[in-house]
Amino acid sequence: MSEAFLRWLSRRRLRTLHAMGAALGWLAWVLSPSYRRRLHENAARAGVAAAARRASVAEAGRLVMELPRLWLRAGDQPIEDPVHWEGAEHVEAALGHAGGLVILTPHLGCFEMAAQSYAQRYGARQPLTVLYRPARQAWLRTLEEAARARPHLATAPATLAGVRQLLRALKRGETIGLLPDQVPPQGQGAWAPFFGHPAYTMTLAARLAAQTGAPVLLLWCERLARGAGYVVRVQPLHAHWPEGDEAAAAFLNASMVQLIGQHPGQYLWGYHRYKSPRGAA
Repeated sequence: MSEAFLRWLSRRRLRTLHAMGAALGWLAWVLSPSYRRRLHENAARAGVAAAARRASVAEAGRLVMELPRLWLRAGDQPIEDPVHWEGAEHVEAALGHAGGLVILTPHLGCFEMAAQSYAQRYGARQPLTVLYRPARQAWLRTLEEAARARPHLATAPATLAGVRQLLRALKRGETIGLLPDQVPPQGQGAWAPFFGHPAYTMTLAARLAAQTGAPVLLLWCERLARGAGYVVRVQPLHAHWPEGDEAAAAFLNASMVQLIGQHPGQYLWGYHRYKSPRGAA
């Protein structure tokens, strides 16, 4: 996909992009047996109803097609589409904490919009640093880095250096964002149930929160129908992290299961959540 085509897509209306994305999602489902099998197996493990499973196929395509509109607008240009907030009072209450703020956003809805919406609304008061895994393709990696360079929004690679960057941000009283259902590298996670099946799960969020005393919020961005925009939904983590990596990972997964259960049709069931990192037992 050329950069010129991506820039052409970035100028289309959100409703048009979502219509194209739904078709793309089903095309990927038809053409890739491995993707189709993984999506079916992951959704079946979670007991997802057939209607939500079908919806997730189209939503995955919409996620891909809305990215050029988010990524390729000018750095100082505000988000063009309507973004509503529910639970913003939880963010307001957490800002200004000496240990910073930890935000957890699973592969649910438009997680790229979640970070950009926070940076636009709260970044001037408390900047955000998000952990990400760089793309393997050089051209896409360059595009990602440029697109995510927004005011009050920094990125940290999923490496030891990136973890140190997150810790420094928290110690400055800033906010960090993590994808808690992303499979971490070997040695940086623990096995814990995710929808009743073992999944290698990050322990980083629990460790950073324990080390700094930062409050933790769950945040995700719902994609509205017919290109009507987005709703950012925020809720607090309702209990303290238990001690021990396995217990903390199980608690994290239980929180994610509860969150995903609110709108399973927008979860990325095709993500390879149950894979084993290289070298993991």
